[in-house]
Amino acid sequence: MKPLEQTRIIPISDFPHDRLAELLTNPDFNKLIRKINEEYYYWEKVKYLPMPENVTPIEAWSFAKYARLQTPNRVKFGAYQFSWMLPVRIQADLHLFDLNIGGSLESKSLIASDDKHRYLVSSIMEEAIASSQIEGAVTTRKHAKEMLRKKLTPKNRSEQMIVNNYHTIQRILELKNEQISTEKLLEVHKLITTSTLDNHQDEGAYRTSNDINVISVEDNEIVYRPPGTDQLPELIEDLCTFFNDDDPTGFTHPIVKACIIHFMIGFIHPFLDGNGRTARAIFYWYLLKKGYWLTEYLSISRLILRSKTQYARAYLFTETDDNDLTYFISYKVRTMKLAYDSLREYMQRKIDEKRQVSEFIKLENVNDRQALVLKWIYEEPSLLLTAKDVQGKLNISNQTARTDLQGLTKRGFLEEVNINKKTMAYGKGPAFDRELM
Repeated sequence: MKPLEQTRIIPISDFPHDRLAELLTNPDFNKLIRKINEEYYYWEKVKYLPMPENVTPIEAWSFAKYARLQTPNRVKFGAYQFSWMLPVRIQADLHLFDLNIGGSLESKSLIASDDKHRYLVSSIMEEAIASSQIEGAVTTRKHAKEMLRKKLTPKNRSEQMIVNNYHTIQRILELKNEQISTEKLLEVHKLITTSTLDNHQDEGAYRTSNDINVISVEDNEIVYRPPGTDQLPELIEDLCTFFNDDDPTGFTHPIVKACIIHFMIGFIHPFLDGNGRTARAIFYWYLLKKGYWLTEYLSISRLILRSKTQYARAYLFTETDDNDLTYFISYKVRTMKLAYDSLREYMQRKIDEKRQVSEFIKLENVNDRQALVLKWIYEEPSLLLTAKDVQGKLNISNQTARTDLQGLTKRGFLEEVNINKKTMAYGKGPAFDRELM
């Protein structure tokens, strides 16, 4: 990723009075400024937008920037001042999240109580895998999930990263009602980086070198230089205070605050490595602490993984454009919305699936898992299933899968098919068409 192009702005006071009046009374110009700030475009996008007649991109950018600089939302970490706006789109999404991701009623209609544990384990696995893959872990989701389910010993750095993330998220769930401290931040980092760094002494320790830069993978150029190590104590202290402080006179929406916390860990870059994974873990911690319980079931990192370039640019836009956090907040809120929509779609599929298997559940001595197996065979009559297939699909033990399949075989709904000397598969049996079709 190349460093961003920067441009000057024309101070509003430098516009001639007649030109200023002309622009302010131009409805097309005002509509353009609203669009730029609602979508929160950076200069590199603005300069290519269609302009109203006799309007230049630099004029549009100058007015948009002027509006942004008037925001009252400001926060200071160490010697660095940050600001942000809340465009209407972000406010609408925050309202949606307040209604559906937070609250004490826990939206029981979305996740049935008997399904919660299974979905929680699955979502923690997804988050652990995706957060590791963002940082370069190389493995498939299928293999990673099998490793976590079977509690296999990691064989390489990629697998170790995933196991570490999995354990870290579980630890975050234990810490979710506590305040953060330097010690707990280091604990999280140590959990995340155990046996993945070149030097074990860097695990759970702040960096002691200033020779740490963010490098573009495209051209090996430095795109960001973090604050010096002499600034770390004050910056970390301010970050912990920001996390723990609930000053009613300076209220910041909790999700916005979580986004800022995520950004600041990346900005401060307090560790030699593992900053991104630590930032995402602390982001979850803060949202859970503030009552956004559904966050446990959202795999936000899975969406970040799909948009790694936008994720990196959200950081870069903020760092380049006057420490304007709106770019990063906008990206994170948009990603949360996609994760929430994905969860709702997934849950709806599960609800529909349960409705479809309801007829099979009515059969005497057929449990929910067996009803799903019968549904699969009903939808694909030539399907052959092994115990390992069912184990993976339903996230159950191999013995439970085998017992379920053998039970259906005894009823005649399935029949055994020898694939080879070691593997037995199960397909549609003689009683299937007679009793179920």
